[in-house]
Amino acid sequence: MTAEPSVSAEPIVTAPPHDEPAPPDGTGGPEEWRPALAPALMLRHDRVRGTDLLVLPERVVVLQGHAGRIVGLCDGTRTLRGIVDELAGRHPGAPVATEVPAFLHRLRQEGWLE
Repeated sequence: MTAEPSVSAEPIVTAPPHDEPAPPDGTGGPEEWRPALAPALMLRHDRVRGTDLLVLPERVVVLQGHAGRIVGLCDGTRTLRGIVDELAGRHPGAPVATEVPAFLHRLRQEGWLE
């Protein structure tokens, strides 16, 4: 991975630290969280632009870099740690342990991940 995953929607809220305590809503801590797209969202690939898109009601977010591949792993079956481990195996030496959790937490804060 050479480019940090990002989305073109602004502003993006700063992500909480990776070692945050368990949220009060009962979803468990960061190690137990199984990211999944919110029900109203779809991940699509735009062949014309050659990029991945998050399709929201009345809005489209263009995903840049490897963001689409990362979001594609958010199917509710893998834990956050599982996603990081899988990406670390695919991209040895890439800073996935710090960048991916921060990226996914930003998407969660936007309401795009559950």
